[in-house]
Amino acid sequence: MDLDRFAADAPEDDAPGDARVCVVATQPDAFERCRAGFYPAPCSYDRTRAEFAYLAFYRTAPVSAITHYARVDARTEQTRGEPGPMDEDDWAALIDPFSEERVVVVFELDKLVPLDRPVENDLNGMRGAWYCTVGDLREAATLSALRESSEA
Repeated sequence: MDLDRFAADAPEDDAPGDARVCVVATQPDAFERCRAGFYPAPCSYDRTRAEFAYLAFYRTAPVSAITHYARVDARTEQTRGEPGPMDEDDWAALIDPFSEERVVVVFELDKLVPLDRPVENDLNGMRGAWYCTVGDLREAATLSALRESSEA
């Protein structure tokens, strides 16, 4: 059980139901950076060019579910070794294991909003990015149900 949603300072789940969301998989290190207010993606990833107002997070561990979403406040391009939202430790943890790219788009995030009901993994997890609405996230109980209403 994710106790984050019971925290007194958790923001309300009040995003418009028709707002477009990009759902991404996050490992624990990446999810902690999302809590800190950012999520990076190599520039070659389609999600860096797609239009959406929110990011939602499928957590690979410890829960294997989509548990939170956040409004995207800004998109900042950052080149390795130059100033920006990420430091070298962030690059080593979040980019190096997956890509050799030197330029990323850092999605700067508002506070994470816990879903009232996580979207549970009934598949083999998720890869890439899925696009749906905030309403789809609220209604789907499982990844397979969300996939049916999403575009990949």
